[in-house]
Amino acid sequence: MSAGPPETQLGASAEPADRPALGSTLPGPREEMAVSIRGLVNRFGKQVVHDGLDFDVKRGEVMGIVGGSGSGKSVLLRTILGLNKPAEGDIMLLGQRARDLNETQWQRVQARCGVLYQSGALFSSLTVAENIQAPMREHSDLSQDLMDELAALKIQLVGLPLNAGDKYPSQLSGGMKKRAGLARALALDPEIIFLDEPTAGLDPIGASDFDQLILSLQRSLGITVVMVTHDLDSLVAICDRIAVLLEKKIRVGTMAELMQDPHPWMQEYFHGPRARAAGMGNARSRNAGPGDADMSAGGTRVGNGTRPAGQQTERG
Repeated sequence: MSAGPPETQLGASAEPADRPALGSTLPGPREEMAVSIRGLVNRFGKQVVHDGLDFDVKRGEVMGIVGGSGSGKSVLLRTILGLNKPAEGDIMLLGQRARDLNETQWQRVQARCGVLYQSGALFSSLTVAENIQAPMREHSDLSQDLMDELAALKIQLVGLPLNAGDKYPSQLSGGMKKRAGLARALALDPEIIFLDEPTAGLDPIGASDFDQLILSLQRSLGITVVMVTHDLDSLVAICDRIAVLLEKKIRVGTMAELMQDPHPWMQEYFHGPRARAAGMGNARSRNAGPGDADMSAGGTRVGNGTRPAGQQTERG
């Protein structure tokens, strides 16, 4: 991978002076960030997906990633994890610069990360417990007894019954598969987890439950969460900041900052009918940042946002 351009804040000059710039980079040493990207270019043939993208994720935050179809959300996750080699750019993950590491060193960095794929991606021929133990077998020399104990702990951690460990994926409901996949993502006690559409395919109550599970785990374990999602409720409920992939670049801010962006796509996404249905009509004040106490009428405080009244916020 070649070096990226100087560390500048993309698009800052295009922002009106009376609004906060939607910067994608943060002050402070890049080594202290969970993820730090400069000058990322991803292209497939003649199609350019990302063009000079800069992006920082703070340690311990919940970062949501949104964007239109084909904007490269999953490509960005794969690139951060080293599963896709970019055309250009400088990527740092957990303080380690990808281009400076050999394959063995990079695998050690990857072992500090957990991934939940959209479908759960469980091995169909393995039980839930065996699925959770798969990363342990790959990256450690733990005894079978200890792996059994750790798998049981992870199963409990994600709210599954203990007997779920003996079941095969085909015997699980959609929500249970998601939780089993999350348990596997947590198998090696990661510092950061990447979630690809974690609530896709779940009913509203199940999605709300899963949001709360992610938030509870983030708070109790102190992990960083990077989450690709189309679920507007999840953005409101648990994300500290949101990254929007737009026109091959990225814009990052709180819900309140993003709702002020005049770009037509941003206005449609954050002010459209689905946004209003998710209770985001008043999110300009509701999600101004950590500690903001403003809520729309009938809303319930959850994380850094609210759930619309009537939706369940604590289960499992």
